[in-house]
Amino acid sequence: MKARAKWVEGMAFMGEAGSGHAVMMDGAPEYGGRNIGIRPMEMLLIGLAGCTGFDVVQILRKGRESVTGCEVEVEAERATEDPKVFTKIHLAYKITGRGLSQAKAERAVTLSKEKYCSASIMLGATAEMSYTLDVVDELQKVAAE
Repeated sequence: MKARAKWVEGMAFMGEAGSGHAVMMDGAPEYGGRNIGIRPMEMLLIGLAGCTGFDVVQILRKGRESVTGCEVEVEAERATEDPKVFTKIHLAYKITGRGLSQAKAERAVTLSKEKYCSASIMLGATAEMSYTLDVVDELQKVAAE
């Protein structure tokens, strides 16, 4: 796996993954940026959300669960002193499906957190990790309406 970041101007960098996909990163104006891209530390949190979401959907599908949606919101706190590592990270999972098992969703999140999600395991080395899980059953939702 490869990636690179190339300085564009000011504090803006163009990040490019080995897969050929690119993303613009920039700093806040108070640090010389022009606010034209995502912050690098935000990228880490987005990567975490994507990594664990990928795992959860894949695990549930392998378990023959009918998953129709998965959202992972991340809130984090950082140390006040350099290096300003993440000290607390909370993930809020919202998984939607038809007849979706709460127990299987819980298991998928746990497996991602403890075994499969490289980002979660790496960030968990410095941050206190927590999560909540909201499982929405589309069948019950439709019946209630």
